[in-house]
Amino acid sequence: MSRLHLINPEVEFLRYRRRLEIAGGGAAVLFLILLARFVWLQIMQFDHYHALAENNRISLVPAPPSRGVIYDRQGLILAQNFSAYTLEVTPDKVGNLDETIAQLGQVVSIEASDRKRFKRLLEESKNFESIPVRNRLTEAEVARFTVNRYRFPGVEVKARLFRQYPLGEAFSHVVGYIGRIGQHDLDRLEANEQLANYRGTDHIGKLGIEATYEPWLHGRTGIEKVETDSGGRAVRLLSRTAPQSGHDLYLQLDAKLQQVAEKAFGDYRGALVALDPRNGGVLALVSRPGFDPNMFVDGIDSGSWHELNDARERPLINRALRAVYPPGSTIKPFMALAGLETGVRRAGDTIADPGYFTLPGSSHRYRDWKKGGHGMVDMKRAIVVSCDTYFYGLAQQMGIARMSGFLSQFGFGKKSGIDLDGELAGLMPTPDWKRKRYKQPWWPGETVIAGIGQGYVLATPMQLAVATMAIANDGVVYKPQLIRAWRDPGTGLVSYAASRVVGHIAIKAEALRLVKDAMVEVTQPGGTASVAGSHAAYLFAGKTGTAQVVGIRQGEKYDASRIGAQNRDHALFIGFAPADDPKIVLAVMVENGGHGGSTAAPVARKVIDYWLLGKLPTVPVPRPPETAAPEEVEDAAPADETVAPVLEEVAQ
Repeated sequence: MSRLHLINPEVEFLRYRRRLEIAGGGAAVLFLILLARFVWLQIMQFDHYHALAENNRISLVPAPPSRGVIYDRQGLILAQNFSAYTLEVTPDKVGNLDETIAQLGQVVSIEASDRKRFKRLLEESKNFESIPVRNRLTEAEVARFTVNRYRFPGVEVKARLFRQYPLGEAFSHVVGYIGRIGQHDLDRLEANEQLANYRGTDHIGKLGIEATYEPWLHGRTGIEKVETDSGGRAVRLLSRTAPQSGHDLYLQLDAKLQQVAEKAFGDYRGALVALDPRNGGVLALVSRPGFDPNMFVDGIDSGSWHELNDARERPLINRALRAVYPPGSTIKPFMALAGLETGVRRAGDTIADPGYFTLPGSSHRYRDWKKGGHGMVDMKRAIVVSCDTYFYGLAQQMGIARMSGFLSQFGFGKKSGIDLDGELAGLMPTPDWKRKRYKQPWWPGETVIAGIGQGYVLATPMQLAVATMAIANDGVVYKPQLIRAWRDPGTGLVSYAASRVVGHIAIKAEALRLVKDAMVEVTQPGGTASVAGSHAAYLFAGKTGTAQVVGIRQGEKYDASRIGAQNRDHALFIGFAPADDPKIVLAVMVENGGHGGSTAAPVARKVIDYWLLGKLPTVPVPRPPETAAPEEVEDAAPADETVAPVLEEVAQ
């Protein structure tokens, strides 16, 4: 029998049918899977994929706001914006970055400093961010690049706002500056949930008012929805949420007063703080030397940075808030009030001043600045002639604990709370402080020299101004404040900052009267500031001070001609005017200026003359002498005592 006769047609049909059913079922399952996926993608995930598709066509471009303008109290501009073109590169859209920049250099001028800044910004930035390779293009350079734009994918010209500080160095420490946003700034913004508002913003306040009021000055970022082509270039604007400009700020500062104060220092280094005692407004805040804040706007180059940062004069230090100095004899009016209020001394108590003071059982002489002494002196005369011997004895009687407790009420050893970052608290020492700091006991001699503002006692010019405000205001202390008003960019409404009383020191009226009268006599004939007070058209109250930088050994005499300029005494002055109705309070510190009466007080007089009389100084500005003849020194520190270095940050 042949093989063909063995095949059963029915069995083969069933097998074929079964295969066909399996294949059809598989196809149906695959179709159902495909249908389910289609439903998932087209219906369930429609919004998601529609947004992705739109993003391929539409870009959300942040619109940075215009930064608020900063004005002085008279409306003079201290910080403003101007528009300029920048040439920017987006690294992830460029093939060979170095070659692209080299070719760009043939179209527009790109200096070595531009290349260096670009490399630094490239290290700090993400590849998808556009980075400026040249700022402030001229119209001709913009035109040349536009013609050649097709050759440079990933490179474009943008119009940006730049910050400008018209008065430059005079307001460098108080107004501050902006700089490019760094990682530290990003971390801080993210922690404060402000990062989204800084999309598209390259700069942020780094110092001064620019940093303190950054949230107000920055404004609110807008969003532009832009349709783009396949090359990523904008085709048309679909919608726009406008950015909201930052607030314009008006400061208590008076620009002309600040410039008068700056000029009054001449070639000296130092600081000056002028306050309005009626509300705590900061009328002037000078720190010399300063720097040009415009250097930081485009990103300062490393050479200029090191030149500023390593300079012996320390121009980047805000001496008004961050430099601590021995207050010297400027502390004596406060010591007098302490003696009267604690009952240690009465106004009429007198001493015989032989020109030195000794502790019981000790032969060590704490010298008075005047050799031979001042004879019989009471409290008022001790302030007028700045008798060290009187205050040595007062401090010894009072003790460091009572002294520190009373003087701290005036702000010594405390931050003033001014609306600027970085303020130091100075130091009003106590035995506990010394024990913790040096693991040593407090010695009686340290109390003696603290009574004339030497030794461990350290204060900033701001603290001296706030303390003087308390005397001028009969014990009322306002928080020093730079902000005066602000303007809302949306409504144009101007709001004014309220003054804030932060202290009310209980002082007897007769004690205040005595100290104020003594401070007036300081500026009269016979007082230590008589030269500065000569022919004043108003009652002028003040107190001079001279603080040693290095100690003088027992038996030696101060000789400026034998001391390097950086080791000469600091000159200080505190004062207010008119004495019978104070409208301005000052603290002046002139580094290595010698005598408070001959150097610091004249600076104060020029500033007060302008503020009260509108009188611009006509006398020559002082210059530090190369050498000086030997002379007696007011407020000399005792032998073998050294003073904390200037600009040293105090360990609390």
